[in-house]
Amino acid sequence: MASVRSRAVPRWITGPTLSLSILAIGLTAYLTITHYTDPTALTCPDTGIVNCTAVTTSSWSVILGVPVALLGLLWAAGMTALNSPRAWRSPARWVDAARLALSGAGALMVVYLVYVELFRVDAICLWCTGVHLTTLALFGVILAARASLAGEGRRHSASLVR
Repeated sequence: MASVRSRAVPRWITGPTLSLSILAIGLTAYLTITHYTDPTALTCPDTGIVNCTAVTTSSWSVILGVPVALLGLLWAAGMTALNSPRAWRSPARWVDAARLALSGAGALMVVYLVYVELFRVDAICLWCTGVHLTTLALFGVILAARASLAGEGRRHSASLVR
């Protein structure tokens, strides 16, 4: 039985994607813990446009009975697994497809949640904004990595033809 060789992936891809995923776990874990314990414990202003308590306790902070923070934590855990160096080296196409789909779903969710914060709750949460920025950065790095790896694959294929 022939062994499957893993592909080489530059460190500029694995380091940032794993770091951003772990950062997302930390942020969403904090939001999940405060959701279940004391939403007013968030170290964030609670008056004016910046009001974490208003955002995290609003009716919009739960989807089908599941806290958005918990959904975010599950998403971040999945992204951490898909952004491990081993997953990046995996030759299995489903891993790359899952990474792109999950990061894209996260970016779309950010757009929805920012809309909800600005136009439904009339407040923003700094902790949530941290998750949003991390999610968008992760999606951007994944898109850049895919473009870079696809370019390397085309260059490698062209050199084999010569």
